[in-house]
Amino acid sequence: QVQLVESGVGLVQPGGSLRLSCAASGSIFSINAMGWYRQAPGKQRELVAAITSGGSTNYAVSVKGRFTISRDNAKNTVYLQMNSLKPEDTAVYYCNATTWLRDYWGQGTQVTVSS
Repeated sequence: QVQLVESGVGLVQPGGSLRLSCAASGSIFSINAMGWYRQAPGKQRELVAAITSGGSTNYAVSVKGRFTISRDNAKNTVYLQMNSLKPEDTAVYYCNATTWLRDYWGQGTQVTVSS
C-alpha cells in the first residue's frame, strides 16, 4: 500500500506561481513513477506531469515550459512548481503513484487561478 498526502491548495492570480507537494509513505519501494493529474469541472482527468524512478519527466503540452515536476528522494516527496498560471489551469490536482500492481491517488487539492 502507498499513501499520498498532498499540500499546496491555493487561489492565485493569473501570472502567479504555486507549488504543490505530494508526500508518499508506505511501500514506496514499489513506486515506478509519480505524477500530477488534474480535473476541471466537466472535463476528464488529464496528466499534467510525471517523473519516473529514473528521473525522466513528461509534461502535458499545455504546461510545458511553465510547470516543473521534481522530487526529493530523502523526503519521499514530489513537487509541482507551477509558474505563469492561467485561468485554464484551474482544477483539482491529484497526485498519482504508479506501481507494478496498481495506481494510487491522493485526495486532490484545489487550485484556482482567478483575478
